[in-house]
Amino acid sequence: MAFVCNLGKCSITSAELKGAVTGLRLAWDKGYRRVHLNLDSTTAVGIIMNNAEDDHRHVYREANFAADFLAAKGHLVDFGTHLFNVYDPELEHWLLHDIMGIPHDRLIINTI
Repeated sequence: MAFVCNLGKCSITSAELKGAVTGLRLAWDKGYRRVHLNLDSTTAVGIIMNNAEDDHRHVYREANFAADFLAAKGHLVDFGTHLFNVYDPELEHWLLHDIMGIPHDRLIINTI
C-alpha cells in the first residue's frame, strides 16, 4: 500500500508531518503496532521528538527515492489523500533502488 497527498500550498515541514501522521494512521488501521518511521526533515523530527521546531534543514539520504517519487506524484493528483492498493511498476523500481542502495546522482544547491 502507498499513498500520495496533494496538500495545496504548504511548507515542507507541514508536508513531512502530514505524511508521517497519514502513514502512521494507515499502518495502525491495518493492524501494525510496531512501525519504523523515516523522515528526511530534521525540523519535522525535532517537532515530533521535542515538540519544538528548530531550523529548516534536510538530511540528504540515498535511500529515499520511493518517497521522492510519491511526493512528485502528489502534485499530479486532485487535492487530498489518495491510496494505492495496486501494483505500480514505477514505485517498485524506486523501492528496489532504496533497498539495494543503488546510487543515483542528484543536484543539491546550497543557498546558505
